Amino acid sequence: MKSSASLSSLLCYNKASLSRSAFLLPKPLHRSSFLVGAGASGPDRAANRRVGLRIGTSGFSTAAVMAASFKPEQARAPPALPLPNPPLAKFKIGLCQLSVTADKERNIAHAREAIRKAVDKGVQLVLLPEIWNSPYSNDSFPVYAEDIDGGSSPSTAMLSEAAKALKVTIVGGSIPERCGDRLYNTCCVFGSDGVLKAKHRKIHLFDIDIPGKITFMESKTLTAGETPTIVDTDVGRIGIGICYDIRFQELAMIYAARGAHLLCYPGAFNMTTGPLHWELLQRARAVDNQLYVATCSPARDAGAGYVAWGHSTLIGPFGQVLATTEHEEAIIIADIDYSEMEMRRTNLPLEKQRRGDLYQLVDFQRLNS
Repeated sequence: MKSSASLSSLLCYNKASLSRSAFLLPKPLHRSSFLVGAGASGPDRAANRRVGLRIGTSGFSTAAVMAASFKPEQARAPPALPLPNPPLAKFKIGLCQLSVTADKERNIAHAREAIRKAVDKGVQLVLLPEIWNSPYSNDSFPVYAEDIDGGSSPSTAMLSEAAKALKVTIVGGSIPERCGDRLYNTCCVFGSDGVLKAKHRKIHLFDIDIPGKITFMESKTLTAGETPTIVDTDVGRIGIGICYDIRFQELAMIYAARGAHLLCYPGAFNMTTGPLHWELLQRARAVDNQLYVATCSPARDAGAGYVAWGHSTLIGPFGQVLATTEHEEAIIIADIDYSEMEMRRTNLPLEKQRRGDLYQLVDFQRLNS
């Protein structure tokens, strides 16, 4: 397992590249890899030429040349890391869908009790919701924000104590974080020894305006995070995103290329986008990258200013829903078996079929580290 220091040095970045941490970069096509078209007429042949395609005279020679020119190892820059051997191949995860009130002390105590109940059921990883210690509103964020780095954070102090006392890894949902004159939406990950292993600040801020449905602008109060977060834990390598981060497939692709077993997204989708997109996005991130995706939402409070959709879920690497719930408060217990990732990637070898001759995902942090 890497220490926090070694992991942060691995993920160091060029600040000039922050705005393009993940980018799909088309690669030039080489004429030497083209096949002369035999059956295409003028317009069809011209169209083929524009996209770098040729129709070969021999199916065998076409396949051979195309296979040689695919260059899947170049579809990720730097090349994708091999999937590491996890400390545990099988374990239980607990998704704690919690009711949230205006009483911070109650919220902290309630989350601590939910973690205990999950551990009593045999889980070795607990995931909490987005903004579980505070109402979800721009008015509340400054009031409930905590100075995590400065040590004035009762919410993360509880997570650290609970992780150590219960010997469980905790992906601590998110809370409003104060750092100097800035506020962030922040997720802290604690190891089973109680040590803070990673801190993810929400990269993509939730700014949405659907007339007659929902308008919310996180950017009015919050600052966007500047770095993807991946962390080695007692239950494998985990990539972290918060809610709106799940909409950006490049982030998930970077985590997969860095060898993630599991992506965790604490989130609070709303009553407009939740029914349409919440499960869809989770399944898409899982099946595209052939890994596990876990999400955790607050329970629904119909009287709140922002009403959460709920439906915390675990998705398997073939896009299947392994466990989920409705909108009420609940603790979902589910099994994760990383051997399924190996099976799915063998059955459907996407990594070997990528077209590195046509496109490339560039991870600027790793490239510049």
